[in-house]
Amino acid sequence: MIHALDEAAERLGLYIGQPLANARAMCPDLKVFDADTVADAKTLSDIADWCDRFTPLVALDPPHGLFLDITGCAHLFGGEAALLQALVRALGRQGFAVSAAIAGTSVCARTLTRQATGTIVADGEEARAISRFPVSALGAGEAITTGLRRAGLKTIGDVTARSPSEITARFGARFSTLLAHALGQGDAPINPRKPLPDYIVEKPFAEPIATDTMIAMTLSRLADTLIASMEKQGKGARRLEAAFFRTDGVVRAIMVETGRPVTQSKVIDRLFRERLDALADPLDPGFGFDMVRLSASRTEIVVQEQRDLDAHVHDNDELAALIDRIAARIGGKRVVVHLPEDTHIPECAVLAAPAQHHLAAAMQAEWPARTESEPPLRPLRLFDKPEPIKVPFAAVPDGPPHQFTWRRALHAVVRVEGPERIAMEWWRQDGKQLTRDYFRIEDAEGLRFWIFRDGLYEGEVFDGDGEPASPGWYVHGLFA
Repeated sequence: MIHALDEAAERLGLYIGQPLANARAMCPDLKVFDADTVADAKTLSDIADWCDRFTPLVALDPPHGLFLDITGCAHLFGGEAALLQALVRALGRQGFAVSAAIAGTSVCARTLTRQATGTIVADGEEARAISRFPVSALGAGEAITTGLRRAGLKTIGDVTARSPSEITARFGARFSTLLAHALGQGDAPINPRKPLPDYIVEKPFAEPIATDTMIAMTLSRLADTLIASMEKQGKGARRLEAAFFRTDGVVRAIMVETGRPVTQSKVIDRLFRERLDALADPLDPGFGFDMVRLSASRTEIVVQEQRDLDAHVHDNDELAALIDRIAARIGGKRVVVHLPEDTHIPECAVLAAPAQHHLAAAMQAEWPARTESEPPLRPLRLFDKPEPIKVPFAAVPDGPPHQFTWRRALHAVVRVEGPERIAMEWWRQDGKQLTRDYFRIEDAEGLRFWIFRDGLYEGEVFDGDGEPASPGWYVHGLFA
């Protein structure tokens, strides 16, 4: 089946959906390539990234279209006509065949691209601009388009001449809404690919830049401008993104996050320098960047603190800055703090959370106090997953083992503390987890282990025939 074709193929009478054998019969010299919808979607997404230079509100209109909300942006490019011309020419230089139009509603603009590319329609003129177009330009689907033609409604003007109630009764409310939007009698909002950043600053270049020095200088100047804009409203940046637009259409975006609102441009410089130096895929300028953009996608109101006399504030600031620098280099998810959880299940008693977002909570967290002159109740090292051990025999019903084998090494038990019985949380599980008896033991070599028996001897563990079976033993951690 033909998935897509060019103008030359259309002039030969070929159409999308036509069997390939029929097309070859009409044109034996037809050039055919395998359709790759995944690659097409990726290319459309890349084009959308490039279109961010014109407006931050870019939405996909699959399989081949894009919506750009240019409200308040056209004057930055010399008007709507100049913006449209610049966009079409730039994409044309990259090898794309482009149909573009500007209208007051997204549906009207899409209809114009199918019949009158390059058209700019003023507000209120939508109905007049599209009335002569065939009904297929609305993109309502093959069934509705065929039904309209059979009813003698061949153009959009023919459809609008009928009463809305008649059209709705015959073709449904969805088509009536689509028609109203095309006529400028309402509009559905587009769904931008990315949320609108709180602040955006950018620097276009008449001559592309490619050196690290120029890139760093540009980011530094943009950081100064961004900080000045946020400072007027008493805000600081928590998430920053630098976008580099290459002359060949490739866009590279780099993001950094901070634990506290950033109000100094030198901090932004340092974070992006750390991030750029740590990139596994270095920033490739190609033939140069013709625009660099710095945006703050997440900001917060800055709370002023007394910093002259309070040493803790300075310490917290330095710690937060250190975490930001490490996170910029290796990733925010790899720098964690541990928070206590209200549970007695050992593997769930601690939550590892990103340090940038939970530093304050970690500093205020209250951990169980350890009794002085008493050995610790929990091991220094707790395994992520308990490891099974072989226990030849143990005292029944709740006694410790006399020896066990772990990692092919035999350990003879000389000292034991326990058992400490921990029942599973019945309100959070389906009853498959068993009661545990934990023991703190020491072997003949002086090594201390935290082991447990998973299940009671009677009433919890059964074999395949339903008969009582011996529970399993596991080592869960190691003491210092």
